[in-house]
Amino acid sequence: MTEIILILVIALVFSGIGILFLFKKTKVDERQSGAIKDLERRLTDLMINQLKEIRGSVDGTSKAMHEQIYSFTKEATQIKEELKQVQDKIKDVSSFQEIFKAPKLRGQWGEASLEHILSQHFPPELYKIQYLFSSGEQVDAALKLPNGNVLPIDAKFPSENFSKMIESAGSEREFFQKKFVEDVKLKINDIASKYILPAEGTVDFALMYIPAEAIYYEIVNNIGREVDLASYAWSKKIILTSPNTVYLALRTIEHWFKDTQISRQTQEILKKMGKINQDSLKLMDDFRKLGSHLKNAVSAYDTSEKR
Repeated sequence: MTEIILILVIALVFSGIGILFLFKKTKVDERQSGAIKDLERRLTDLMINQLKEIRGSVDGTSKAMHEQIYSFTKEATQIKEELKQVQDKIKDVSSFQEIFKAPKLRGQWGEASLEHILSQHFPPELYKIQYLFSSGEQVDAALKLPNGNVLPIDAKFPSENFSKMIESAGSEREFFQKKFVEDVKLKINDIASKYILPAEGTVDFALMYIPAEAIYYEIVNNIGREVDLASYAWSKKIILTSPNTVYLALRTIEHWFKDTQISRQTQEILKKMGKINQDSLKLMDDFRKLGSHLKNAVSAYDTSEKR
């Protein structure tokens, strides 16, 4: 584009000069010849100035075009990188969702989530991961309570039929909802039968930790459902918790046991104080008896002296 403009300008300049020469050739008058020279000079200066302006304009336009092309190329490259990052994130999400399709990996995720929460709020000496019972059963975690007992906590992730339920509608949804309820009841029963073992130092209840808030909400929400899973869990002495509620539940239980322990210690102190009071009263009675004996002895001594 720049070369074409320059060629046109040069052609225009030479055409003007050619016309001047022809005009000069036909007019030989000296006065007219001077006017022609002056006109030639003015025309040449005008052409040169216009050429400079056009060249400057062309150079500026060319520079602006190069800058726009560079900016566009840079933005296109950046957009390409951002699209690649989005695609990678989509792949990561897909891989994350794939993890939950495998029961073993779901279980490992729940255990890791529970351990992380415990490590954030309790010192290592107050809890044990994979607590082993004499029966050979292992609960995911056990929290040591102030009274010396342990609180069993097991992570359960009933997501298979839950996922099918939320992806379906109508009668199909009702079918998978019933399956989901059955899954949850089985897991509640599993914890109740395996890990509530007072003979081995556990308290008489346990915590079921559901690592997904959506699943936890579906379990405790009994709207439009025949079975109240929260009440069913409580009847089996199982407390349902989630990532947002487990810490509060643990702290509440811990404080309750501390209060119970303090209450028992207070009762023992009151008993000891009562015994001390009884001993003090007995000691005072013994002192009174001793004083009476001494008084009698002094009286007898005085009587014998008078004789």
